Amino acid sequence: MGRTNPTYRDALRRLEADWKPMRRALRRERQADFDRLFERARNVADAAGYANPTDPEQALVLSLLVAHETAIRRLEARVVTLESALDALEAEVDSDIVIGTDTDTDAESRAGTGEGDRP
Repeated sequence: MGRTNPTYRDALRRLEADWKPMRRALRRERQADFDRLFERARNVADAAGYANPTDPEQALVLSLLVAHETAIRRLEARVVTLESALDALEAEVDSDIVIGTDTDTDAESRAGTGEGDRP
């Protein structure tokens, strides 16, 4: 790419311009999604350009797949982190209940029933 072929970045700009009518036809909230696709493709443009694809549309699709895989991997890692934190909190709450350190709640519940009242 470069002297004999247009650069991948040039081809990407051309593809984005070619698909502008579709972007305009999308609802406003979907237009941002459309823009994000091309932004993600530009994020890996160095690698796609290095591959010197004869069909830039295939490079665009592969770039988007790589970007989506990256997003999925990050989200999966975030889910694992949040699940671990939730498990730790649930274990802490369970141990508080078993040990009986949740006395404030018990005292409040007995206060209105007369159970906790001593003569």
